[in-house]
Amino acid sequence: MSENDSGGGSPVELLDYSSRHAPRLRRKRGVLPGSCEMPSVPFLPFSIFLGILGVLCVGLTSFWGQHWLGGFAWDGSSKMFNWHPVLMVTGMLVLYSTAALVYRVPISWEGPKLPWKLLHAALTLAVFILVVLGLVAVFEFHNKKEIPNMYSLHSWLGLATVLLFSGQWLMGFTYFLLPWTPIWLRSFYKPIHVFFGSSILSLAVAACISGVNEKLFFRLTNQTTPYNKLPAEAWFANSLGMLILVFGLLVLWSLATPTWKRPDVDLQEIQEPLLQEAR
Repeated sequence: MSENDSGGGSPVELLDYSSRHAPRLRRKRGVLPGSCEMPSVPFLPFSIFLGILGVLCVGLTSFWGQHWLGGFAWDGSSKMFNWHPVLMVTGMLVLYSTAALVYRVPISWEGPKLPWKLLHAALTLAVFILVVLGLVAVFEFHNKKEIPNMYSLHSWLGLATVLLFSGQWLMGFTYFLLPWTPIWLRSFYKPIHVFFGSSILSLAVAACISGVNEKLFFRLTNQTTPYNKLPAEAWFANSLGMLILVFGLLVLWSLATPTWKRPDVDLQEIQEPLLQEAR
């Protein structure tokens, strides 16, 4: 059932919000559209493609650590540092993107929202655990080798990303899963939560790319074949950085695609917290 316009109303009409698919604007016959809509792409094949890119990001980062950086260990050596990029790319980039896209899965549009809230919270909690391990790996290595901490732009970007992400998780848990926050306050905070979700992902992409670049400069500055001569490792790591960039941009694009957003049918159901719904 669509909204009826009266007299000289709007040239568009809204489709039913209770349908399985996200609401779309439909142009009336004989009326030119006021703006171009984003192309409609099926979510399932696009999400599979994103999954493949995400696995490639993690796999290529791991291969870099094993093949060129000497492998992995947990002993304070450079091999312990090699866990840092793997854990950060896995957690702060790929798993965080997965958590952000949970509400874009069409099956999540039907039924109660609570299971998807819990899945989103669990995935982001897993991200937090991986990030903590990644920070332990780099700080342990720096402290054992007496390397200064937190002096580079990469480290500042990374720390800002982690702090914002931690605050985002805490605020989301408090506002959306606990019962004492008023519904009007949850409704007010929701667009802020969405904005910072995309912003944190953008910062994570920037931190990952700057980290790849920083590591290449450190490794290849005094080598026989320097960075500016583009040895095989430089080609590989530069390509990894570009893959991370493409993955991040595609995730941001999918988050901004209107037809993939869960329609807010019932404000009370959407804002219902964990403890109230469990009664």
